Amino acid sequence: MHSDCIFCKILKGDIPSFVVYEDEYFKVILDRFPASRGHVLILPKAHYQDMFELPVEISARLYPLANHIAKGIKEAVQAEGINVIQNNGEAAGQSVFHFHMHLIPRFKNDQVVLNKTSNMEITLEELAKTAELIKSYL
Repeated sequence: MHSDCIFCKILKGDIPSFVVYEDEYFKVILDRFPASRGHVLILPKAHYQDMFELPVEISARLYPLANHIAKGIKEAVQAEGINVIQNNGEAAGQSVFHFHMHLIPRFKNDQVVLNKTSNMEITLEELAKTAELIKSYL
């Protein structure tokens, strides 16, 4: 736990939250400033800054939990879709540096704007080189 982290304070109970699910590894809460009704945050109970610090054992539990919670949200609020969003680092839009995953219910014409398609132009050759570069680090 980090004393200056708002999510650690929520996990400790110092800041109230609306919990929709909890187990020994995660707490799932309603987002205080939701993009839509039913927007939740999945928080690991231990403090990890981002996915790069998240242990494989916790990562392995995350997506099955997200799937379970997303199905519940979809039924509960009659969502037509769900966005799964997880930002890593300030440049990627992370504003609270405690790993968290957003599940955001979506509805036709809901006016929620999450991201925009880039106008970046790239050749097929550049894509091929980038793919090979990434593969070399895996």
